[in-house]
Amino acid sequence: MIKTQSIHCPNCGDRATRHFTDNSIIRTSCRSCDYLLVQCAKTGKVIEAYAPGIDSSSLVASASA
Repeated sequence: MIKTQSIHCPNCGDRATRHFTDNSIIRTSCRSCDYLLVQCAKTGKVIEAYAPGIDSSSLVASASA
C-alpha cells in the first residue's frame, strides 16, 4: 500500500508529494521545479536525487566555511 502526503517542496516551496511504499522507500517529488528525492525509510540513505537550481559546489564551499 502506498501512502501519499502533500508537503511544501524543499527546493521551490510549491506543493510537492511524498509517497511512502511498503518496501521502505520514500519518494518526494515536485511538478513545479522537477525536484526528486528517493531515499530509504529505514536508513535515511539517499538512493536518487535531483534538485535543479542547487549547485553542489556551493554546498561544499558553505559547509567548509
